[in-house]
Amino acid sequence: MKALKTLLVIVLAIVAIVIVLGLIGPSEYRVERSITIPAETGVVWANVSDLEDHEEWSPWAEKDPDMAVTITGEAGQVGQKSEWKGDENVGSGYQQIAVVEENKAVRTDLHFIEPWESQSTATFDLEDLGDSTRVTWGIEGENNFMGKVMSVFMDMDKMVGPDFERGLANLKEVSTAEQAALDAERAKMVDGFTIETMERPGMTYVGVRKTIPWSDMEKFFGNSFGKVFGALGQAGVQPQGAPTALYFMWDEENKRTDVLAGAAVSDADAAKFTGTAGMSTYAVAPGNAYVIDYFGGYAGSGAAHMAMDKKIKRDGASMREVAIEEYITDPGQEPDSSKWHTRIVYPIQ
Repeated sequence: MKALKTLLVIVLAIVAIVIVLGLIGPSEYRVERSITIPAETGVVWANVSDLEDHEEWSPWAEKDPDMAVTITGEAGQVGQKSEWKGDENVGSGYQQIAVVEENKAVRTDLHFIEPWESQSTATFDLEDLGDSTRVTWGIEGENNFMGKVMSVFMDMDKMVGPDFERGLANLKEVSTAEQAALDAERAKMVDGFTIETMERPGMTYVGVRKTIPWSDMEKFFGNSFGKVFGALGQAGVQPQGAPTALYFMWDEENKRTDVLAGAAVSDADAAKFTGTAGMSTYAVAPGNAYVIDYFGGYAGSGAAHMAMDKKIKRDGASMREVAIEEYITDPGQEPDSSKWHTRIVYPIQ
């Protein structure tokens, strides 16, 4: 009987302790971690606001690579929902976007189902620092009675904090790489034109070369291309590409140009035309080149050439001996000049 009374006292004492802890324990909790990422806010925002992109940097995706994830709703908008079910390391649950402030903040309702049920709010706050972005990732909520008791024995900051740190490090890696790719793309852009740098093989051209006033260019090209391709056909020579113009000189003051109108051929085929009256050959050595794929009427291509000049000056490059235009689209087959494709090539040193 005495042992039973002792046991009852112990049980009552434990119950009393639990009640006290439930009364005095913290009613709210918050864990957060921050990191500064050397990327524009828009780049980081895209990875934070779209729940599908979370899979690229989530620390829990690393813990269970086979975790099943289902995402519904419009990307980065209120209502987008991500449901997951994984092993004992990640459990199961869902989060759903509740608040979106573009480039500033996201709030999601976070519901864990397994290994135990709980509800929280996940927070993402972004601060634009100009050349970088400060990201604060947090989780917060209210403790129920048992939550207050458990908070005395479990340090949630130590439980969740390391995962946040790992996730933010992954986010930094992903966003930094995307920023570098974006910067590389921007470096290609000049006055709205994308200028690629390419390694071009050596090419030999056969054509008609002449110094002409700009006003005669349309007539010159019409006559010359007809002559060149007729001669190639008679010789049984297959051109290695589209009709092409090589510009050796562009005289703004006198409005004239030194130009060859023709086509690329093999070296062996080019030799067949050496010494042929009215025909010239010219070899362009292999090497790097700036390339613009221009679409539109020929009269508008001047802006693309000006962009090339800016690119060369900006990069401190130097152009080789000739500028090249390859006329990919046959105007006789495509009446819409806005669809005409001209590849403009500047071989560079």
